[in-house]
Amino acid sequence: MRVGDVCTRSVVTCRRETSAVELAQIMRDRHVGDVIVVDEAETGPTPIGIVTDRDLVVLVLANGVSPEGLQAGNLFKGTLVTALQSDDIYDAIWCMRSRGVRRLPIVNASNCLVGVLTLDDVTRLLAEALGEVGRISLYQARREEVALERERHAP
Repeated sequence: MRVGDVCTRSVVTCRRETSAVELAQIMRDRHVGDVIVVDEAETGPTPIGIVTDRDLVVLVLANGVSPEGLQAGNLFKGTLVTALQSDDIYDAIWCMRSRGVRRLPIVNASNCLVGVLTLDDVTRLLAEALGEVGRISLYQARREEVALERERHAP
């Protein structure tokens, strides 16, 4: 299964100039815990960072920093980890685990943002898969019952 089949396609974004106060308002109004920071390119939005509600608490509020002077571009560090929508889902899960990230922006071959893979997406996928595995025994037992019933009624 490919990441593009599992990821959330509705992504909340902002530009690097968006203020920390605006970020908090966006998160509140859109009911999300993260906003992906993008630069606009000819091919579409290119993800450059991600700001989470935790970032706002830990980097701003807990340090007594005034949010008015901060922008989204000040709140993320390092190189953003992304995955291609054509990547295998288990490779993306491995990437999330090894990098310690709960949200993984998903891009197309042109590096344009097409979605985000979240821990919730992964949990939902694995829960559905485990549910299907759990049904194997039920189906096997039912097939055996049907076969026994046929034998009883055979001439």
